[in-house]
Amino acid sequence: MKLVSDPAIAKKISKMKQRVRWQDPLILERNIDQTRLEIEDGKAGDREFSFLVVGDSGSGKHRGHNPQRQVAELMFPHHQECRFLLHTGDVIYLVGSSEYYKPNFIEPYRELIVGGENPRQIAYDKMVFQLPILPVPGNHDYYELPTLLSLVSISTWPIRSLLRSRLDIDVGFHGSGTGDAYAKAFLDYQYLRQLPGEFSRHLDKYYTAKTDTGLGLAYQPGKFTRLPNRYYTFRYGDIDFFALDSNTFNDPEPLPATKKGDSDRNFLSQRREELEREKMQMIETSAKLNPDNPSEAERLDDIHSNVSQIEEIIVDIDKQLNKDSQPAQTDTEQLDWLKQRLIASWNNPQVRGRIIYFHHPPYVTEATKWLQSQTLVIRSRLRDVLDAVAQEIGDSNQGRPLVDLVLNGHAHCLEYLQTFNTGHGDRNMHWIVCGGSGYSLRRQRPEGADLIEDGQLIARSHLYVGRNGQGSHKHRPYSCLRIDVKGDEQPKFIVRPLVADWYQRQWHNSVLKPLVI
Repeated sequence: MKLVSDPAIAKKISKMKQRVRWQDPLILERNIDQTRLEIEDGKAGDREFSFLVVGDSGSGKHRGHNPQRQVAELMFPHHQECRFLLHTGDVIYLVGSSEYYKPNFIEPYRELIVGGENPRQIAYDKMVFQLPILPVPGNHDYYELPTLLSLVSISTWPIRSLLRSRLDIDVGFHGSGTGDAYAKAFLDYQYLRQLPGEFSRHLDKYYTAKTDTGLGLAYQPGKFTRLPNRYYTFRYGDIDFFALDSNTFNDPEPLPATKKGDSDRNFLSQRREELEREKMQMIETSAKLNPDNPSEAERLDDIHSNVSQIEEIIVDIDKQLNKDSQPAQTDTEQLDWLKQRLIASWNNPQVRGRIIYFHHPPYVTEATKWLQSQTLVIRSRLRDVLDAVAQEIGDSNQGRPLVDLVLNGHAHCLEYLQTFNTGHGDRNMHWIVCGGSGYSLRRQRPEGADLIEDGQLIARSHLYVGRNGQGSHKHRPYSCLRIDVKGDEQPKFIVRPLVADWYQRQWHNSVLKPLVI
């Protein structure tokens, strides 16, 4: 029994294009760049500034504690000093449903939203942010409920077991609508503008920012805080930020029609069956636990973490099994856009740095993600882009990394890694996974901090903050980041990890030693 289903990539792309009226004639005639926004706060020219980062936050209350709210409170002292907040995806668990925006986003981040003093009165599709919140979609923001669950059938043993369980899996009566709830919450959802002349007036009012690629969307904190597209770019402090939707280029290639391919297919099928049995055993066990008993509540939290962990592994396996001999679906339009924009960024003398953020990490040592097919294919796709950029710009970067910093989520931890000579355009780059801001945390893989590829050391993890310890000494350190941008021509990034550790049923807040990049 699957708890979630992942729509096809082609469907995700077409639905999102429809919602923003991608390349509509009225947009084209105005020379509007639908991937560009400008934050109009009067400070975008400052070369020294700070911003916040969270990811994988969108869960409700755990048993007796609310990690996402605790992380939000960790950030409060920094709100006035930071210009915006980047979200690395998975805004709403478990299936990105509009039903859960109030408890899983609006309530925890109410101080950042206009009218937040009365959060229950804020509609999820009418949010306006005091502090700019700039997300990218995560996989859970696109997920749907399988038909069996959405019908809430109780005729089968797995469904009965799920309904008897004590797990807070944040599943309501419907899924995300292939990202529809995310689009209505954050994007400039043009498809809703049906009255004659309304669309034109809207474009003339809000797409007024003059950029080197056309008119961009004017993002006005406290007034109009929509994003132009599911992937987009903005410039702040002469640093180019690129926000990507990695859900549309994470499809693995089909297993080959060879003996090895057949062997791999059989192994994955058997592994999937084992995981399903293990998941159902956990759900059955949860039905016997008392959430009012503190020790059993902790155990329920662990089971919840393990069930979600297994479900994501099953989704990854299904991406490999449910494919014929056709090539993987890949969002070549977005990847080509990134290539061209990075080249233009390097050819612009005004730009002094580049940051990319998206959901699925290419490099990570979290136990369940480091060797997933999605991780490896994202790494390959990004390398292809960076290799093409490196070839085009020649020695313009003068030994600097092509991208100063890459921020990701998806892996439920906080991790800082550095690549070495990978033989590709992603060499000597800095990677931070910020995916531990509210949902169940994960452990680091037992294999350790070094990532090996074809017998060569390609990356090393320098910091890992995730679930650790056993029994009554188990730590659950949830996290977010404050990043201070310093320097002039070549920026320096001071990364301050903010940690809220749930240990022995109490919160222990701390600020870790800053990372200087």
